[in-house]
Amino acid sequence: MTENPTHETPADRTLARHDVPDPLRDDVRMLGGLLGQVLVESGGQELLDDVERLRELAIKAHDARDAEGAAALDEAIALVQDFSLERAEQVARAFTCYFYLANLAEEHHRVRVLRQRQASALTEDDSLSEAFEQLEAEVGRDEALRRVQALEFRPVLTAHPTEARRRAVSGAVRRISDLLVERDHTQSGGTTQAESDRALLAEVDALWRTSLIRASKPEVLDEVKAALAVFDATMFDTFPRVYRRLDDFLLNSDAGRRAPLARPFVSLGSWIGGDRDGNPNVTSDITREAAALASEHALRALETAAVAVARKLTLHDSSTPPSAELLALRQRQAQRDAVLSSDAVSESPGETHRAALLVIAARVAATQARNADLQYAEPQELEDDLRVVQQSLVDAGAPRAAYGDLQTLIWQVQTFGFHLAELEVRQHSQVHAAALADIEANGVHGELEERTVEVLDTFRAIAAVQQRYGVRAARRYIVSFTQAPEHLAAVYQLAEHAFGDQDDAPVIDAIPLFETFDDLENSVDILEQVLPLPAVQRRLEANGRRVEVMLGYSDSSKDVGPVAATLALHSAQERIAQWAERHDLVLTLFHGRGGALGRGGGPANRAVLAQPPGSVEGRFKLTEQGEVILARYGDPVIAERHIEEVAAATLLQSSPSVEKRNAEATAAFADMASRLDATSRARFHELVKAEGFPQWFAQVTPLEELGLLPIGSRPAKRGLSVNSLDDLRAIPWVFSWSQARINLAGWYGLGTALAAFGDLDELKRAYREWPLFSTLIDNIEMSMAKSDEHIAERYLALGDRDDLAQLVLDEMRLTREWVLKITDSDWPLAGRRVLGRAVQLRSPYVDALSLIQVRILAALRHGVDEGTEEATVDQLRHVLLLTVNGVSAGLQNTG
Repeated sequence: MTENPTHETPADRTLARHDVPDPLRDDVRMLGGLLGQVLVESGGQELLDDVERLRELAIKAHDARDAEGAAALDEAIALVQDFSLERAEQVARAFTCYFYLANLAEEHHRVRVLRQRQASALTEDDSLSEAFEQLEAEVGRDEALRRVQALEFRPVLTAHPTEARRRAVSGAVRRISDLLVERDHTQSGGTTQAESDRALLAEVDALWRTSLIRASKPEVLDEVKAALAVFDATMFDTFPRVYRRLDDFLLNSDAGRRAPLARPFVSLGSWIGGDRDGNPNVTSDITREAAALASEHALRALETAAVAVARKLTLHDSSTPPSAELLALRQRQAQRDAVLSSDAVSESPGETHRAALLVIAARVAATQARNADLQYAEPQELEDDLRVVQQSLVDAGAPRAAYGDLQTLIWQVQTFGFHLAELEVRQHSQVHAAALADIEANGVHGELEERTVEVLDTFRAIAAVQQRYGVRAARRYIVSFTQAPEHLAAVYQLAEHAFGDQDDAPVIDAIPLFETFDDLENSVDILEQVLPLPAVQRRLEANGRRVEVMLGYSDSSKDVGPVAATLALHSAQERIAQWAERHDLVLTLFHGRGGALGRGGGPANRAVLAQPPGSVEGRFKLTEQGEVILARYGDPVIAERHIEEVAAATLLQSSPSVEKRNAEATAAFADMASRLDATSRARFHELVKAEGFPQWFAQVTPLEELGLLPIGSRPAKRGLSVNSLDDLRAIPWVFSWSQARINLAGWYGLGTALAAFGDLDELKRAYREWPLFSTLIDNIEMSMAKSDEHIAERYLALGDRDDLAQLVLDEMRLTREWVLKITDSDWPLAGRRVLGRAVQLRSPYVDALSLIQVRILAALRHGVDEGTEEATVDQLRHVLLLTVNGVSAGLQNTG
């Protein structure tokens, strides 16, 4: 095999180290040193020596892509092979812990930089304020204000079948992160610094001793609780903080003295506990419990916030007299519960606003406890009471009290209601078809199959959730693999079967999910036939002619490859937007984007700006999956920045300049798109449609083992074996290639397509002028940066198909060559200084874990592990999962 002349050199690596900011380098070095001390204390100097020897060999092999590097790689492989299984496990744990520490150091530094930027200026790049200024310059202030007040950002949290990290580990990492924050505020030297070092060492030791893998698969409610923990930690306070920041900009010196111009624009959704497509563990009972848990967290947070606002609202009636409306509210409160009202007066003598708010807080608590005498019937009733208090403060000449913390509380009520996040249900179209056939054969009251009963019970669960928490809590019903208008009609038919002529049937919005290439191509024809359905027309009349269409990035990419899928999705969005405009519909496109690049991942704000004209119109909805939830929302500063970036892009996407650029680029490069589509798709199909490919794929990646590991509640496959890619879920398809350091799902077919097109100057022009193409190339560049040809060869050698292995390696080299030509780079991500250097520096550490994983996979494939005579399959799988955790953490993505 020829060496790739564009790979980075040791000099590049030295440059990368120098490009790392000093505070970040110091944190990583300090945490790495503490981990080394823990390794010695726990396993002796020999353990640290083994870790360091493997680390040094991996760096040498990665940096010197010559005979010396090849020798270092062979030596590293021999070292790993000589490890006992126990030592292999310890070394894998050490590298995995290191990645957890390095990741939190990088996150900590990012937060540090963001805080510094926020402190220095109100307007930032990619911020809402900057977006508003640009929009105002194009359409005028009034229109810009109308658009920002109509803005919608709807992240939908979903469980991740390949989410590798335990909550216990996340907790340990978060405690270390908190100590880093404290460390930044301590003075160098002295007792305080010593205490900081001791506390950090204790927490690093605890991380090392914490089991990094789960003993059993998480249950659905465990996944619900994991998402709710992020809500408790950041979302409840962060979302209104983004609104406040926008309002500060819009009102400038009047901020806090006038009614806010900013309106709540984030609306949280969740599939966790509602998504039953392929997950038999999600039942109607689970859906009800998930909704109850979410409501409990929302109401508890609202009660705590209301009490906190009341405690600070110590304005005396003599300086801030209550309005007649507030006195009337107090009278109603006393009539509802005289003792509670009297206690509030005793606690707040002469402070009517505070007393009213204390009773409001008590009523929120009663809503959670389901106290019929005191509870609020719906969030609007709570908001109305808060508005009475707010207006009384304004009338009394205290606008700062009215529009300060009290306004934040109102925003929180408007954003989260009593349900926290809308629970969306998803089910496969074939499940509905089978249920209808069963009902037709046996009658709705006959002896039905268990799965049919569960389908009907799902609609009853939706009704129960709506009755308790309101229609906002659950009304969207996603139909996976929508391939005909009957698949949406089936949802409304089944709802009728579940309730008959009863009046308590739920409100349902059936949403098509177009996933495969053919489905995307046929999407408008299907929508056209769905539109006349009476149930659909009734919903359009009731909801202001709003429609939602979901696009699946995962299966389309698995179907035709990443390049053809990207182009097909773009074309489908353009055509669906035109269809909606023809029918005077308010369209929201729901993007089923994963965190991984092979599943539509990458920077969401750039993806928004690349969408075709008319497809966004100030509304953006997407899935936020698994590790992405923690990465984007786990820290409040990062969460605030993420929301701002996506919201800003959503606002700007419909600006005249962006729409003009996207429309012109789409037309100018239509021929290029057609040629890239056809060539890349043919190349992709040449591989995946080859005889025996599914079985070979399972050989050369950890696919089979991942399905048996306790990672997520959903099965990785729809069947028990991989005889066809149709049986395989898109997420483990991406995850397995990622683990094998190939990342094939993110780039395969592009190199051949670019080489066949051939005109480098035209490709470079497209990279400059066509946002969709530049986003595609940049995402694939990232994917290439996280792959490694020499490590990939070791995985491919596990299979028995040299022809398929050669196809993969040839396409990898060709794709890398053309991407670097187009970006004028010497190595992947060379133009992205911070990110590129970070990937460069951590790649050899990932290589070390990959070598351990390859050894374990070889043992599992052949039934023998040369490093130990008595290794059991369970022990091997245990070490494998440790490497899965570590590689995921090192690459900073799973599936």
